[in-house]
Amino acid sequence: MSRVNFDQLLEAGVHFGHLKRKWNPAMAPYIFMERNGIHIIDLHKTVAKVDEAAEVLKNLARSGKKVLFVATKKQAKQIVADKASSIGMPYVIERWPGGMLTNFPTIRKAIKKMTTIDKMTKDGTFDNLSKREKLQITRQRAKLEKTLGSIIDLTRLPSALFVVDVMKEHIAVREANRLGIPVFGMVDTNSDPNNIDFVIPANDDATKSVEVILGAVCEAMNEGLQECKAEKVDAEAAGEGEAPRRERRSKSGAKKVVKTEDAQEQEAAEAVAPVAEAPVVEAESKETEE
Repeated sequence: MSRVNFDQLLEAGVHFGHLKRKWNPAMAPYIFMERNGIHIIDLHKTVAKVDEAAEVLKNLARSGKKVLFVATKKQAKQIVADKASSIGMPYVIERWPGGMLTNFPTIRKAIKKMTTIDKMTKDGTFDNLSKREKLQITRQRAKLEKTLGSIIDLTRLPSALFVVDVMKEHIAVREANRLGIPVFGMVDTNSDPNNIDFVIPANDDATKSVEVILGAVCEAMNEGLQECKAEKVDAEAAGEGEAPRRERRSKSGAKKVVKTEDAQEQEAAEAVAPVAEAPVVEAESKETEE
């Protein structure tokens, strides 16, 4: 069953592309027709591509991997923040920090600065500073929070990128390509799909369009996360069930050993008894003879 249907995409305006004069010829396979100087995207291909991308992202989420969502354009910011945070995934909705992927250790240092400031406020060190120092640190913390607050849990490079408007986020796409990180992207008719691993041909300017595509993708990822949790619970239950079985086996094995030792003692006693009794009988017979 498809994650999205044709009518749902049509209603959201996913089919509206850019003006014909602004098109990228590489998007020709995904264009259905031209109307009033505007290219119309083939929604049948969009449905197929959404399903393909959703399945791959579901498997990534199921295996416990992180996907970084990127959308710095005004109309997509809040939608990406809401959808990504609902499934616990990192996202970037402010300016893309140059070298975020290619120079990831430096970004981690900036995040550590933020956590250090938080520790200072908790342990009371912050209260001992002068008013000016407090103001400087507070401003620094607010600046870091704005740009890096949403990726504070990203301790290693993401396993994939999901980009809204690949033309605007070309720096993020280039960094991901350089590191071999797969890119999922909403690609409009004016963008180049060649650098995108999983192309979703769609209108990347309309709020409803972005919401529908992200909704389908995040729903699939949420299913993957739920399956991951269920597998962990089953594994833990199986591990607890195996321990008593092993104990039972060891107890039954011990009993068998005890039985065999008793049997051996009985056999030894029986073998010794006739030998011990024999001299007594011989002594009695000698006495009678005398």
